[in-house]
Amino acid sequence: SGSNALDTINAVKEKLNEIRKSLPDGVEIVETYDRSQLIERGVETLSYRLMEEMLVVIIVCALFLMHFRSSLVILFSLPVSILVAFIVMRMQGVNANIMSLGGIAIAIGAMVDASIVMIENVHKHIERIQDKKTMTHQVRLNAIYNAAKEVGSPLFFSLLIITFSFLPIFTLEAQEARLFMPLAYTKTYVMAIAAGLSITLVPALMAYLIKGRIAKEKENPLNQFFVKLYMPVINVALKKPQLVLMATVLILVSAIFPYMDLGSEFMPEMDEGDLLYMPTTLPSISVGKARELLQQTDRLIKTIPEVKQVFGKVGRAETATDPAPLTMLETTIQLKPKSEWREGMTLEKLKLELDQRVKIPSLHNAWLMPIRARIDMQSTGINTPIGLKISGPDLSVIQEIGKDVESIINHLPDTASVYAERAVGARYIDIDIDRDSAAHFGLSIAEIEEVASIALGGMNLTMTLEGRQRYAVNLRYPQSMRDSIKKLKELPLI
Repeated sequence: SGSNALDTINAVKEKLNEIRKSLPDGVEIVETYDRSQLIERGVETLSYRLMEEMLVVIIVCALFLMHFRSSLVILFSLPVSILVAFIVMRMQGVNANIMSLGGIAIAIGAMVDASIVMIENVHKHIERIQDKKTMTHQVRLNAIYNAAKEVGSPLFFSLLIITFSFLPIFTLEAQEARLFMPLAYTKTYVMAIAAGLSITLVPALMAYLIKGRIAKEKENPLNQFFVKLYMPVINVALKKPQLVLMATVLILVSAIFPYMDLGSEFMPEMDEGDLLYMPTTLPSISVGKARELLQQTDRLIKTIPEVKQVFGKVGRAETATDPAPLTMLETTIQLKPKSEWREGMTLEKLKLELDQRVKIPSLHNAWLMPIRARIDMQSTGINTPIGLKISGPDLSVIQEIGKDVESIINHLPDTASVYAERAVGARYIDIDIDRDSAAHFGLSIAEIEEVASIALGGMNLTMTLEGRQRYAVNLRYPQSMRDSIKKLKELPLI
C-alpha cells in the first residue's frame, strides 16, 4: 500500500500490547516473525558504512593534497548534500531503507570527484603564484575565484549528466519499480544537489578553508610514488596507440565468454537473520500425517543451539492470499543473535547442519530466507531459487516428464535437493455400492451415498455467530469410525 513497513510493525506491536492486558489467564500472544529487526539492522549497517566511506574519502584527500584544511571542504559539503537529500525524501515520502541509502552510497564517489577536481585546481593556481608574489588575502581569493570559474561550469554539467543518466529507471513498473525506485530517487536527488553545491557552497568553503602554504605536487612522496608507476604506462600508450587499442579489443572480446556463463538472478542472497523451512511432500498425505510431520520437524529444528524459536504451519487459512497446499509445510525459524552462536558457525554451516538433522523420508527440504521466498513465490510461483516449469495438455505426461527431470538433476554434484510436484496421483476412495444388498434393505443408491457423504465429509446443520464471525456447525461420524478403509466398510447406515 506504500506505507512505511517499520511504522506499521510498531503500530501492530502497540496494539498487541493493549490486547495482552485483556487476555484471560493462560492465554498469551507469541510473535513468530518480526521483520523490524531486519529493517533496523540493515539501515544501521548501511548508515555505518556511509560514515566509513566519508571518513576514508577525507583521509585519502588529506594524504594526496597534503593539506588537511582542504579536506575539510569535503567534510562539510558531503553531509550538507545528504541532509538536503533527506529533506527532499521526507517531502516526497521516500523512506530511509536499504535501497534508498544504497543510492546515496553510490553517489558519494561522483560527488567527491567534483569537489576534489575543484580543490586540486585551486591548489595548482596557488602553487603558480605563491612563490612569485606575496600571498595576500585578496591574491588568494582571486586565485580561488579563477580556479573555480575555470572548472565550475564543466563540473556542474558533468554532475547533471550523471543525474539524468538514472532517469530511465523511473520507467520501471510493478515489482522492479518498488525495488529500484527509492535508489533512483535518492541518487538523483543527491547528484542534483551536489551539482548545485559545486558552484555555491564548495567555492565558499574553499575561500574560508584553503589557507596557508600549499605543498607542491612534487613535494608529496605519495604522489611521486604513483607518478613513477603510471608514467611508464602512459608513455607506452602514447607511443604505441595501435597496440593499446588492439589489446583493449582483445580483452573486450575475451570478456564475452565469461559473460555468457555468468548467470543471473533477480536479487542477490541476503542474510535476513531468520530462516524459512518449506519442505514438500507427496500429494497423498493426510491431515493427521501432515500434522505429525510438522511437529516432528519442529522438534528436530529446535535441537539446534542457534535456533531461538520455531513456529510451523500446515494447510492454509480460508483466504485466497495463502494458497498453500497441504503438501507444503511452512516453518518460520527465529535465530539467536550471531554473538550467541557457536564459534566458527556460519549461516551456510547452519543450513547444512539443519538439513542433516531433519532427514525424514518423503520430505524434500528447502531452507530459505523469509522475504526472498515470498518474493520468489509471488513473481514465479516457485519458492526455491531455481525451478523448472513444464507445460502441456496432459497432466499425466507432465508428471512423468517431471519425474525424469528430477532424476537427472538429482545426480548433479551441486544439487542439494530436488522435487518434481505430482500434478496427479492423489488418493481417493471409491464407494462401490452392492445394489442387491441395498435393495434387500429397501435403501436407494441416493440414500446410501447421502449417508456416506455425511459420515465422511459431514453436513453443515446451521451457522453460529461470534461477534462478526460466522462458523458452520458440522455433523459427521467420529474420527475413530472413519480413519481406515476397514472401518469405512463397517459404517452403520441404519
